[in-house]
Amino acid sequence: MRRGAAVVRGGVGLLLVFWFTAPFVPLLLWAGAEAWPGSAPVPDRWSPAAFLDSWGAEARAALGRSMLLGTAVALLATPAGAVAARALGRGTVRHPRTVAAVLLAPVALPLFAVVTGLNVVLLRLRVPAPAAVVLVLVVAALPYTTYVMRVAYASYEFTYEDEARTLGASATAVAWRVRLPLLAPALASAAFLAFLVGWSDYIVTLVVGGGRLVTVPILVASAASGTGNEPTVGALALGALLPPSLALIAAALARHRLTGPAPDRRRSAAPVGTALSSQEGAA
Repeated sequence: MRRGAAVVRGGVGLLLVFWFTAPFVPLLLWAGAEAWPGSAPVPDRWSPAAFLDSWGAEARAALGRSMLLGTAVALLATPAGAVAARALGRGTVRHPRTVAAVLLAPVALPLFAVVTGLNVVLLRLRVPAPAAVVLVLVVAALPYTTYVMRVAYASYEFTYEDEARTLGASATAVAWRVRLPLLAPALASAAFLAFLVGWSDYIVTLVVGGGRLVTVPILVASAASGTGNEPTVGALALGALLPPSLALIAAALARHRLTGPAPDRRRSAAPVGTALSSQEGAA
């Protein structure tokens, strides 16, 4: 019975790996192709020219803008989601279900319709295009960061903070020495999701940015709209995978560095207030 379950899990795992990696096969083939006749199953000649030509000055500038956009969205949406999740977890807001529904509304509403309406308001308020794009994307990322942090606060022990405050730790010390280490895994996951929202966005950047903020998704879509640009599209799409992959690695390293082994974290959380109070007393 157990062997059969293990075989099923292994088969499902292989199927998922194939499901997520199969779309990249044609991108790899097109990006490395120099000549690919329509009747041939694979390219006849190979060349790295598509990578070299695609990632020129314009593409590198778009890459930098996408990095800045994703980072700005993560820096703003992550703490906002954490604050909202904490308020919902502690029950300090009235009508928590209504508040939760409002926070999750950007996922349920049609994005294009919402962005079109917001764009008119932002133009009348004379909000600069880059700031308007970041603002709208932060709102779009809030459901993800709030949900991740809400799950984290569902199993969070607030008694650790209460004990630390009882033993003399300040609110700042509790936030940095108790709350942050215990919530670091969830914060890293929320920041990664918020970064993806900013990095991969196309509609908000195009409509609200007015075409003046050229990012990697807009560059890829522009190349894909033409004919005969398959090598360029493949090279740009594959290169666009590098920053999210690095962000994922950074999030994993941040989780490990801030939390350490799970048993040690749980064991050391209870007496942390004693250590904090002794440090403040010595100071």
